[in-house]
This record gives sequence, structure tokens and C-alpha cells, in this order.
Amino acid sequence: MKRSLVLILALLSAGFSIYILLYLFEGTAPAVDTALPSGYLKKGYEMSMNVSDMKTGLQQIIVTVMQQGKEITLLDKQYEPPGFFGIFFGPKTMADSFMVPIEISKYGITDGEVIIRITGTDNSLRGWGRGNTSHIENKLIYDSKPPELAVLSDQHNIERGGTGFIIYKTSEDTIKSGVEVENNFFPGHSGLFENRNIHSCFFALTYLQGPGTKLSLIAEDMSGNIAKKNFNHYIRDKKYPTDTLEISDSFLEKKLPDFESGIKEESFEGQDNPLLKKFLYINEDLRKENEDQILKITSNSETIKHWEGSFSRLARSERKAGFADHRIYQYKGSEVDRAVHLGIDLASTAHSPVYPANEGKVILAELIGIFGNTVIIDHGFGLCSLYSHLDRIQVKPGDGVKKETQIGITGLTGMAAGDHLHFSMMVHNVFVNPIEWWDDSWINNNISSKIKAVKQRSDI
Repeated sequence: MKRSLVLILALLSAGFSIYILLYLFEGTAPAVDTALPSGYLKKGYEMSMNVSDMKTGLQQIIVTVMQQGKEITLLDKQYEPPGFFGIFFGPKTMADSFMVPIEISKYGITDGEVIIRITGTDNSLRGWGRGNTSHIENKLIYDSKPPELAVLSDQHNIERGGTGFIIYKTSEDTIKSGVEVENNFFPGHSGLFENRNIHSCFFALTYLQGPGTKLSLIAEDMSGNIAKKNFNHYIRDKKYPTDTLEISDSFLEKKLPDFESGIKEESFEGQDNPLLKKFLYINEDLRKENEDQILKITSNSETIKHWEGSFSRLARSERKAGFADHRIYQYKGSEVDRAVHLGIDLASTAHSPVYPANEGKVILAELIGIFGNTVIIDHGFGLCSLYSHLDRIQVKPGDGVKKETQIGITGLTGMAAGDHLHFSMMVHNVFVNPIEWWDDSWINNNISSKIKAVKQRSDI
């Protein structure tokens, strides 16, 4: 009996000892998950942290910022000690999360290297009760000076609905630079010149933006410093014509069955002239949805200049409608709707072959609502061209195309009343007047000569 009791006590003692060694003296340091900035420390940065220790629980978390031997404590959080028996059974903090503001202006930090140090300890009895410790150190650069901007190109002329081009240099690497037109930002890109700090940017005015539109050159560096600079420019005004289009019942009966409007279809039933109601929905809501879809695609352009020289138009074609024509739609003599035509309609013989206006890469080839069968070609640096109402598409996304590559044939898909090609040019996320891009002189004066002049400069 006594031997059995001694054996049981010995086993319990051994088990307790093993528990002490494996649990109370566990050797896993707290896990620290934090979103530290990469490379550069921005003003007013707020660092998120998640800490955990799923065995003996958290004891203390310290966050400091150091520069030139000076250390400033940003956070020193000590957790309620569980006590000896608490380690076994009592409450302890196993995980925590918080935001640590790093307010540079308060700490007297100057430009240069900064170290952010995070230390976390747990309640393990290792190290004579000091616990397991996690150390994280991140070396960053703090820079309070905004980048300098130098405009290298001259004569920045642009007209309402047209395209502008600027070449500029930044004094340091930037994460973002380009031209701001009112509230719209056009990104600049390096790549045209060997010096990676020389950037070029195509920017645009919508058909609504004329003289008085505010243009600024901006750049943001790795530390979040922003530079903004005005540059010399001249905006020419331009008037766009107004056309009146008569909508007939035969047109509605012929075209509208091609458009499925989903749940909206039910809302047209039972109304006076449901076909006209459906047309108004397509001409307003669907048109806006389709245009947004196109501009979302063209806003992601490659940083490669694919094109060279002037852009071509549909061979042996006649212009049927112009860019930014303001259209008034009439039904039985009364105005029912208005819209703006954001391209040029070109008509030749039916089913004429369609070729790219210039070299590029196909980024879309599919049916798009009112535009019908559509191909979009990326020419690089934010410049794209669009070909719509095609009867047949002969390319696919990812295809590289040259001027002699046939991409389709003209047709009357979408909201086209007759066989023609709808041709558009886009700069980033704005439809622009294609006529400029068909003009050799315009391209030379506004783009090619600027690139040549900058390449010949010896001071950059």
C-alpha cells in the first residue's frame, strides 16, 4: 500500500516537473505582427500592431524610436501579472492589438536614419522569470524635404477636348508624379530617357474644360512629401457642334431587341411606348456604364511607347459624326434626350477591313453595350485607341499589333444605325479629340520635337 502511494506521488511529482519544464519554462517568444513602412518613414505615420503569446501570456510590449543615440519611447504597455497560480489557471492576456502613432514633429527627429524597435516579453519563467523576448528592429530613412521639379519641355499648348504633353525632371525617386487637371490626375512615366528621373506625361482636357482650367505638375516622394509646381501653358477654346437625330419606331424595333437590360426590362412593360423608355435607359444609364468600363481599362497603360508617327484613319472613309458633337434626340418631332458623342464615326463600304491607327497591344476585344463589338489598343504612356460597332473581331487581348494587322471589319453592332466605324482616342481616363492624332504637324510640334530637344540637352 505504502509502495503504491509512494509510486503514485513519484509519478505525480515527475509529471508536475515535466509540466513545469515544458510549460512554465516554455521557450517560444511572443509573436509580433506589425505593418512597418518599407524604406522610408512618413510624417504622421500610424503603425498597426498585433501581439500574442498563446502559452504563458503577454508580460510587456515596448516600442521605441531611435536616432543618433537618442531613444524615445512611443509605447510601454505592461500587462497584469497572472501570479504563480494564475500561470496555471488564472486570467492572463494572450493577445492584444493597437495603433501606435509615430508623430515625427513631436520627437525632434531630423532627416536621416531612424530605427524603430519593438520588444515583447511573455510570462515564461525562463531567464530567472524575465520571460522569452521578441526583438524587431527596422531601419528607415526620414526625409522632410519635398522633391524638386524642373520642367524640361516648352510650349505646352492644349485645347478644349485635346491632349497635352510635358517632360520634367524630379530631384529624387518618386512614387507618384504627373499632371493634375482640376481634380483629375494623369500619371507621368520614366522610360523615354536613360535618366530614370526624367518623366514624360500625356494629360488631357475633357470637352467641358477650356481656358481657365487649372493645371499643375506634382510629385510625391517615398517619404510622402509632395511638391506642386505651375508650368507655362496655353489653353485654346474650341466650339463643338450640335446635331439633331430623329429616333424612328423602325429603328427602335430593329436595334433594341439586341440589348438585354436585365431587371430593368420589367420596368418598361406596361408603360406608354416601352421601346422608347428602354432606349432612354440604354442611351443614358448604359452609355455611362459602358464609358466608365472603357476608361477604367485605359487608365492602366503600359510604360512603353509602342507607337511612332501620326495615327491612321479608316481607309477611303467619310466622316459621319465628330468628336464631342452634342446630340439632341427627337422622337416624333419632340426632344426626348441628349448625349455627347465621344469619338468620330467613319463610314466606307460595308464590312471594310479595320486596321490599328498605330502600333500597340490589344487590351480589350469584346462586346460592350452601345459600342457593340469593340477593340481597344494600348499605345503606351496612357494613350489608347478604340474601334467599335465591328461586325467581326479578329484579335484577342495580349496581341501585339502593327498598322498592317487587321483587327476586324466594320459593322453595325451596338447602337449603330448603319455600317460604320466608331473611332475614339483616350488619354488615361479621358476621351480626347482624335483629329489631333491624325495630324503629322501636331504630333511633331507637340510631342516629337519636345522629346528630341530634351535628348539633345547636355545639362541633364
